[in-house]
Amino acid sequence: MTLTALAESVSISKGHLSRIENGRSRPTSRIVRLCDERLDAKGELVALLPQVCDEAAARLPRPSGMPGPPHLFIGRSDELAALASMLDAQGAGRVCVISGLAGVGKTALALTAAHANAVNFPYWRLYVDLRGHTPGTAPATSGEAAYRLLSQLRVSPDQIPPDAEERSSALRMMLRGLRALIVLDNVATAGQVRPLLVNSPDCRFIVTSRNRLAALDEAHHLPLETLPQSDAVVLFRAVAGDKSSEDKAAVTEIVRRCGTLPLAVRIAAARFATGNWTADRFLDRITRASSVLPALNDGERDVAAAFRVSFQELAAEDRRTLALLAVHPSGAITTGAAEALMGVREGDLDYVLDRLHNAHLATRDLAGDIHLHDLVRAFAARATPKSIDQHARREAVLRLVDHALRLATAADEMLEPHRFRRRLYAPAPSRRPFVDTEQALAWLRARWGTLTAIALMADGDPRCWQLALVLRAFFFREKLHEPWIATHEAALVTARALGDQLASAMVLNNLGMAHLERGSLEEAMDHHSAALAAFAQAGDRHGELDAISSIAWVRLYQGAPEDAVHGLSVALDVYRRSGRTRNAVIALRGLALASAALDCHDDALAYAREAKDLAQLPVDVVMCLNCLAWVCFRANQLGDADRLYRKAVQQAELTGSSYERTRALIGLGNIAARRGEAALAVALWNNADESRLLVNPVVVGEGAARSSLEPMVETTSAPRVRA
Repeated sequence: MTLTALAESVSISKGHLSRIENGRSRPTSRIVRLCDERLDAKGELVALLPQVCDEAAARLPRPSGMPGPPHLFIGRSDELAALASMLDAQGAGRVCVISGLAGVGKTALALTAAHANAVNFPYWRLYVDLRGHTPGTAPATSGEAAYRLLSQLRVSPDQIPPDAEERSSALRMMLRGLRALIVLDNVATAGQVRPLLVNSPDCRFIVTSRNRLAALDEAHHLPLETLPQSDAVVLFRAVAGDKSSEDKAAVTEIVRRCGTLPLAVRIAAARFATGNWTADRFLDRITRASSVLPALNDGERDVAAAFRVSFQELAAEDRRTLALLAVHPSGAITTGAAEALMGVREGDLDYVLDRLHNAHLATRDLAGDIHLHDLVRAFAARATPKSIDQHARREAVLRLVDHALRLATAADEMLEPHRFRRRLYAPAPSRRPFVDTEQALAWLRARWGTLTAIALMADGDPRCWQLALVLRAFFFREKLHEPWIATHEAALVTARALGDQLASAMVLNNLGMAHLERGSLEEAMDHHSAALAAFAQAGDRHGELDAISSIAWVRLYQGAPEDAVHGLSVALDVYRRSGRTRNAVIALRGLALASAALDCHDDALAYAREAKDLAQLPVDVVMCLNCLAWVCFRANQLGDADRLYRKAVQQAELTGSSYERTRALIGLGNIAARRGEAALAVALWNNADESRLLVNPVVVGEGAARSSLEPMVETTSAPRVRA
């Protein structure tokens, strides 16, 4: 049988069989079995296989294409385990695509896995850089990559076909039957590597790319995230050496500002180690800078340059979108917010966001929210002037604020439908964004930080004070005093700059409430008094009444309950006549507390019970239960107080009010302390403390009572008791 006939019989190229015949290539078990069968050798060739393989391996030098393992590779144990499973002889997958942001460590992971699993590929481990994202260099074609791989397989240049398709075909033919590991690094597109992927059970391919290469749908996809904080700190210390041990907190913050991106961490550590810095000084250097990116350049490696390549590869529409996404405050970006920034209709941005997600310049989570890495955000923000002028940027910000205002208004109205409102801000969307109060509250709890930042971005525009006013009820409910004050101080500056007297009055009154909640009574009184004057100048009687009521609450906590009773009585009368039931409930609670402070227990109980009967919102019911329990406690009706506080705990858990639950638990501890049950009192107080919510004794009777009772209670540790 001629060599040509044998090649046709076993479906192996004649050239490959010739190289085996002449000892230039190692036969695989598959080829040997095929030849044994076609030549009717009755197993004689198969029996020679181990000896032939050993001799061939001894004659053939190992290919030199694979770079050595990376220096100081840290972490990635889960990813390495996944790759080891794929590279195992019994592994089902042939191709693994490692994708991720520039500088995330894709090549390092691929090479580490290749060397860690070298035992599975003792003779053929190949590597080629396809230059998919190399600055100033055109990406390698599949034909060029095939030439380099054929060269690593010891094919002489004169035997490599000149035609690109024939080269790829020759490569696939050569690899068929070989047990080989091929790393195709720095790939731009699936089309760049698809001609190189041989369908052979003995070959494994690791492909790295900044793009997800979804078109390689037969591959196992391994998207690579940034390092966990702990691993990133270890990497920084490994690169920086002993100097980095001097200030652990500063090093941790440096790593955080690097976004735990391995390339950024390595550059920062190298600059720190060679620049005669202390950790504090280096941290101060990158903190004071307008952007951390200039610090992440050591002359040879540059994070911004790595991002620039990815940015320039985007279409103009995608670059503009990324630049405007960077305008959004740090954190999750909803699809609706992204569409608002771009000024497009619902659904019009889907393909653009898909492309940014594919390029790892943005990431979509399972909920559909979009995330930008902090360094990508910093880069895109620096690129913004080249993509977007300041007018367009401001218009995008105001569209975002409008979007946030509509949703926040809808959530606020869902949570507190009975509160008196002035229609001064954006109406809710035509389509209900929240199905119930639970969903609205969950949305506010997840988004309040972003909403705060958006309100501050709108400074100078009426939307600034409008959004601040909408958020006030949620801030009160959750006792978020700092964002409450921050948004309202910016809102006050805006309202005054616009000459809006009514807006200034409303913001001032809200600021007074925030300071009252914090126990800053003088500041609260100053703001409420200024609000009263501003409402009067604006001719707003409703506002004046609200300010009078607010001042009465301050007087209560300043130790003047008589003044509180007078002011709240005036307000209550008008609230009843005007049908403002919720405001009446608040005034009745204040009157109950003031009457209790005056030891007028019958009046206090009557006010508290009426407030409870009128309460319409679940959270108001809980507050009224706590108020009534406190009045009973003051009247020494401990049995009734105990029952009411326990009911308040249950209702607070149902309504999701952690603050009112904490207050009720403290009240139960106070009852136990007054009864002489020290261990139970301590257990209940400890249970309350687990919420980590401050119940300020300046403005909350339960907190003040605890402060006076604690010195009399044994402070030994007690087992936790659930109320």
